[in-house]
Amino acid sequence: MAHRTIAFITLGCAKNEVDSRDMKDRLREAGWELADEADKADVIVINTCAFIEEACSESIDTILDVASLSRVSEGECAIIVAGCLPSRYGEDLADSLPEISFFLPVANEESIVETAERAYRKIKDAKRNVAVIEEDDDRDEPLAFDPLAQDPVFAYVKIADGCDRRCSYCTIPSIRGPYQSLPREDIFATVKNHVDSGVREIVLIAQDSGRWGIDLLPKSDLSDLLNELAEAFSSTWFRVMYLQPEGVTDKLLSAMAAHPNICPYFAIPLQHVNPGILRNMHRSGSREEFHALFNRIFKALPSAVVRTTLIAGFPGETEEQFLELCDFLKEEPIDYAGVFPYSREEGTDASALGGQVDEDIKIERANELRTLADEVCALRLRRFIGHPEYVLIEGRELEGICYGRTMRQAPEVDGVTFGGCGETGEIVEVLITDTLLYDMEGE
Repeated sequence: MAHRTIAFITLGCAKNEVDSRDMKDRLREAGWELADEADKADVIVINTCAFIEEACSESIDTILDVASLSRVSEGECAIIVAGCLPSRYGEDLADSLPEISFFLPVANEESIVETAERAYRKIKDAKRNVAVIEEDDDRDEPLAFDPLAQDPVFAYVKIADGCDRRCSYCTIPSIRGPYQSLPREDIFATVKNHVDSGVREIVLIAQDSGRWGIDLLPKSDLSDLLNELAEAFSSTWFRVMYLQPEGVTDKLLSAMAAHPNICPYFAIPLQHVNPGILRNMHRSGSREEFHALFNRIFKALPSAVVRTTLIAGFPGETEEQFLELCDFLKEEPIDYAGVFPYSREEGTDASALGGQVDEDIKIERANELRTLADEVCALRLRRFIGHPEYVLIEGRELEGICYGRTMRQAPEVDGVTFGGCGETGEIVEVLITDTLLYDMEGE
């Protein structure tokens, strides 16, 4: 069999990273070699994000950058565009991006080996019909893409895919389809593989993690899964990302409180607190309901950490409703907040709503809310000063200082903790001595 190399460029969220990892595994088993540089591969897979317009633009820009590489324009390297962009826009992409050999929607990613083989044969048979793009002088620099080796410290494990919610602003259901829980045995097998390879933290992810098991026979739930995982892998940290408010059940809180290796971390996308805005988002809740939710969390787990996401400038949002959102952020125990201006996405119910907020006002409100979040969340983080925390060491800076994360810092989205002494992958106890915005220092 001919020597074949392939490279991946992954955009978007952790779920895309998991999809890329799964595709890589399939390709390795089929005899493909992962290239150390994208522009030296026979085939390049771009796993795209298309959640909002900004993500679509980044995906298109990346595709055009890759297409401008000399090996691509000379017919020596094929491009496969996978993931959310082809899932969302389908055949429309073929006319606008003739440089691409194949498009692979999320639903068809299991056929990555067959698609890569077809792309490889296409270039080797010199039958590839791709427009040649005039390259810029600086476009032949190696492109950054996700690492070949699995991170030795943490790993994302997908427990479900798709979504049955119909939030009026969201494109995910049309991209990834209905909610589908992964079988328990598949999750355990994936976790075991990671743990056996030295991973110390498993981050469980889904579009709606709290619904895991609802569609399985017999039915199960996230608390059962967490109980079993925490007991089976007692030296491994487990973190859950993307819980909707109703997914935070008393049973789940009890499971998290019962196991010291389950991170007391709650990533709960609230999006807004005004009942009218939430109804127009096709969501439920209110300022009072979310306050009661936080009270339940901290009663069960006093040292818990809460992360949320908030949308500014949703259609119909008045200045008064925006200020209500700001007041909520000031008053509630939120440790991390991702803030986004509303993005009007074609095909969503919200795009047809009246009262669309001017772009300048959306940006202004989002910036104001983001500045407020930095102020109140950074101040809240200081409550850990003077307390010991376990830190999972992730590496060293050039100066030799260790850095890592506590159970209260999720990978890639929160800060890190500097200090302590240990090798990568070790969990050490650190006394927190100071904070700087979202980072902590200790000894």
